Amino acid sequence: MDGERRTDGEQAARWNGRAGHAWVDLQPVLDEMFRPFEQLLVESVATERAGRVLDVGCGTGGITRAVARRAGHCVGVDISGPMIDAARAWSEMEGVPASFVCADAQEHAFEPGAFDAVISRFGVMFFNDPVRAFANLRRAVRDEASLRFVVWRDPGENPFMTTAERAARPFLPELPVRRPDEPGQFAFADPDRIRGILSESGWTDIGIRPVDVVCTLPEKELVRYITRLGPLGMFLPEVGDEQTRARVVDTVRAAFDPFVEGPDVRFTAACWTVGARAATAKLS
Repeated sequence: MDGERRTDGEQAARWNGRAGHAWVDLQPVLDEMFRPFEQLLVESVATERAGRVLDVGCGTGGITRAVARRAGHCVGVDISGPMIDAARAWSEMEGVPASFVCADAQEHAFEPGAFDAVISRFGVMFFNDPVRAFANLRRAVRDEASLRFVVWRDPGENPFMTTAERAARPFLPELPVRRPDEPGQFAFADPDRIRGILSESGWTDIGIRPVDVVCTLPEKELVRYITRLGPLGMFLPEVGDEQTRARVVDTVRAAFDPFVEGPDVRFTAACWTVGARAATAKLS
């Protein structure tokens, strides 16, 4: 949204509407594309030997299920009804000891001290009030519980993630511009901002380190990926002129040629891995 801060209601509408359904439809592609981050978070839980784990912004539940297989149980929370429905269906089908809550983790009344660890893969950048959100998560865990999440670094370090909107903008000048100070993919690009949010919300021993991971997806899925997700994926269905839509798709697909290697698309995901501990003095 150009020049305006997204509200919690707008986030709910987004993830219960077009964005949520797109993630469900592309679940197998996205789970495989981000598999390295799943492995990173699962290993962190195994190292901590955490028995009760909360997965924030769990989406369709791939990481929730993976952690449940290692830890014995994991609870996933997400604001998106369509994604939670898919997560529950997959969990039941696979017989995995995972459960799911459809709620805003910023506001949800978790049982105090119920968890030993909180994890998230790209799920914490969308809070309207991140200090309030992480304080709520702090109340949900025991003292000294671990927090580990992955977020994107600066958009300049992630050209794959901004190629579609840059290529489309000459045709769609009204395409929304991302703002670094609003909820969204790059809201946690600044490590100093992350430290400030966590310190203010009851977390300590904060560690932030860069990680660069090569991700892949099938080239045959690329057009579906770029036309369903991100700012362009949300905006393209609003373009009434079919000829303009076709020109945009052709132009944007060509812009991704540098990332195509035979049958695969490869790109480097430039992210932060963030770790912290729940401070002993609980917030009221």
